[in-house]
Amino acid sequence: MKLHQKKCVPCRGDIPPFTKDQIDEYLNFLSDWKALINEKKAFYLSKAFKFKNFEESLGFINKLSQIAEEEGHHPDLKFGWGYAEVNIYTHAIKGLSLSDFILASKIDMISV
Repeated sequence: MKLHQKKCVPCRGDIPPFTKDQIDEYLNFLSDWKALINEKKAFYLSKAFKFKNFEESLGFINKLSQIAEEEGHHPDLKFGWGYAEVNIYTHAIKGLSLSDFILASKIDMISV
């Protein structure tokens, strides 16, 4: 499945979050993303990226922010010298949706 070719769909909160089985199925289409559980017991996607220096980290974040704006889906970001951490979550459903996996796949495409 080529998730990076799909488009994120804004979530209005009228769909249920993915089940653990659905999450496990879609994780197979991503590269090294983890499904973690937050303090509210909801799943989110997380991935750590490594870079040679601050400039590469910032360049990655800038590319990622363009994708996030185009898709209308905005992850939580943390970055600094040689690293970036990306967390993706659909707030409207307090969990994960197909759009989260689409965004993760698009992020994977720029991290190679």
